[in-house]
Amino acid sequence: MRTHIDASDLPQGRRAFLGKAARGLGAVALASLLDPALLRAQTGPTLPRKAKRVIWLTMAGGPSQFETFDPKPGLARLDGRPMPESFTKGQQLAQLQGQKLVCLAPMFPFRTCGSHGTEISTLFPHIGSVIDEICLVRSMTTEAINHDPAHMFMNTGSQIAGRPSMGAWVTYGLGSEAEDLPGFVVMISTGKGRSPQPIAARQWGSGSLPGRYQGVPVRGQGEAVHYLSNPAGVSRARQAADVAAIKALNDRQDAHEHDPEIAVRVAQYEMAFKMQAGVPELMDLSGEGTKTLELYGCRPGDGSFASNCLLARRLAERGVRFIQLYHRDWDHHSLLRQELPLRAREVDQACAALILDLKRRGMLEETLIVWTGEFGRTPMSQSNKGPVGRDHHNKAMSMWLAGAGVRPGHVHGATDELGYAAVENVCTVHDLHATMLHQLGIDHDKFSVKFQGLDAKLTGVEGAKVIKSILV
Repeated sequence: MRTHIDASDLPQGRRAFLGKAARGLGAVALASLLDPALLRAQTGPTLPRKAKRVIWLTMAGGPSQFETFDPKPGLARLDGRPMPESFTKGQQLAQLQGQKLVCLAPMFPFRTCGSHGTEISTLFPHIGSVIDEICLVRSMTTEAINHDPAHMFMNTGSQIAGRPSMGAWVTYGLGSEAEDLPGFVVMISTGKGRSPQPIAARQWGSGSLPGRYQGVPVRGQGEAVHYLSNPAGVSRARQAADVAAIKALNDRQDAHEHDPEIAVRVAQYEMAFKMQAGVPELMDLSGEGTKTLELYGCRPGDGSFASNCLLARRLAERGVRFIQLYHRDWDHHSLLRQELPLRAREVDQACAALILDLKRRGMLEETLIVWTGEFGRTPMSQSNKGPVGRDHHNKAMSMWLAGAGVRPGHVHGATDELGYAAVENVCTVHDLHATMLHQLGIDHDKFSVKFQGLDAKLTGVEGAKVIKSILV
């Protein structure tokens, strides 16, 4: 007598049929995870693609536009005098709400750079030397006014935590060309100054998208990824056998549960195994040469922003789709005159070097570089005595882009005479995201996923627009 009934012997009902069908779809999904090129044509762009990849340079803390890229002689003339109430009445402020508002002149001179005579701060001579490759936006705005929600809004298009980050959206839409590296990589460096605010991992999370699209932090100093190296006595062959055994166990579990997250888990194990070979090769800068290291102004393995910029170029060469660099300690409520020159020196040369290096390798025209903070700064002083600084501000900020069909040597938009608000060609974060997706070949208005019964999008539902005047 048979005590075990083989499911294959039973009549095939509706539930069994759907289960087997789902299993087949799971196999297709797993195949696409292990070789994304298999399904790339079905999820590819709907517009001509100018950019193959994005390098996003985040100056965490909120750089002051008055000491970087937005000269305001009118503000200098009112230095130390009360801020005209016509600018600020009824407006939201962060820490200056209800206080006496006093104008604070730009602390560093500006000079004209490039063939178009673009004015930028003298703190950035290297960026000034490549300003003809850059599109400078002086009229960016945002909705958030405090650091963490402002980062969330800049990264996800929403101040609500848990939404997919832009890097996750991009890798979800386009996949990755990297064979042994993640499609979305994050690197963080810290300025040599005061203790900056932490940056939460949710800033590069995948939200409602599958977990395989979240950003993977890579450290520029020490072991690049936690647990990258095998323990003593564990060979790569043994590690491969372990991965194969775990895959077999997961496959058996999937046969019973039909859970799509199991396929994701298998793919993550596979990627981790591949990274054990790919990451050490990535981090080995011995072949770069002295001239390249001097161009960036870095030493191998020093964990600096400059070193991370060089690693960003190497990641781009290896097919990584979205590379996000954070450089912290730009939050200058005080000590602005003392601290900002330090931050500028830490990023100025490396930013210019990244542009020049990509250009000489023929990669700039396919790489979209974005430089921005999470918000701007007030034209009013945070303190009227001692080491002054500026408060958070969301009505005006400066940023720049380069490469991938962005108009070089162009200045877009303007703020009012005191720099309090953007007044000409005003841009929003959603507009920036729409433009970024456009250059990647994606129609932002049609790029969505179902989430809680709604069509969730990176660019929200507020009517984002592509900033076409900054594109060639």
